[in-house]
Amino acid sequence: MGARSPGRTRVRFGNLWVDSLSFPEALAEIEQLVAGGLGASVFTPNVDHVVTAEDNAAFREAYAAASLSLADGQLLIWASRLLGVPLPAKISGSDLVLPLMELAARRRWRVYLLGGPPGIANAAAARLEREVGASIVGVDSPTIQLDRDAPGDGVAERIRDARPHVVLVAFGSPKQELWIHRNRERIRPAVAIAVGAALDFLAGRVQRAPLWMSRCGLEWLFRLSQEPHRLARRYLLKDPRFLFVLARTLWAPRSSRVLVL
Repeated sequence: MGARSPGRTRVRFGNLWVDSLSFPEALAEIEQLVAGGLGASVFTPNVDHVVTAEDNAAFREAYAAASLSLADGQLLIWASRLLGVPLPAKISGSDLVLPLMELAARRRWRVYLLGGPPGIANAAAARLEREVGASIVGVDSPTIQLDRDAPGDGVAERIRDARPHVVLVAFGSPKQELWIHRNRERIRPAVAIAVGAALDFLAGRVQRAPLWMSRCGLEWLFRLSQEPHRLARRYLLKDPRFLFVLARTLWAPRSSRVLVL
């Protein structure tokens, strides 16, 4: 997809590379991708993504093709110090959306919202139009079947017909990253950004963790308290594997886990 800027430093967590960028730098990179008009994908990896990539080859392939990879999670920020490239900021999809939509309004970008339960994208669109003056040219809450080789639900075609500059994709991981990767050519030249639960937050369906919990790396605990049945297995059984992935990466030569483009 879109080209990466020269001179950017990246750090590897297991099988995933993450770009070392501040929040303003990340916005500037996305603006450059939109201006380039070549199409691009922007992902926001967290601990769960790192663990998922251990066993999911399609997920690794999607990340390898991503134009931009921004750290979503305080644990990645802390771990990056051990790996030799301290990441300057946590940049989650949810944190990114409002500043990005303010930029979109100033640049008169056309924006498409994709994902969330029925009605959520519409509510998020109404808020973005009302609060920041974003131009929302389409919303969609489709049921996505990832076991199909060629998507035939018309979603990508509807996006292409709307001619957006930016598509916010909120299917949750790994579905959103896989969908973006499989449809990158169909929705070109749009920049597709995986934003997780951002539309739910904008619509008020899900409450965000207090800022102090996020800064202390406890956002996962807040989300677990809200949705224990859905998230218990992920946070308590799956994600602790990250410690083993981190240890393995630390044992690797620095030249294999730090990259300057």
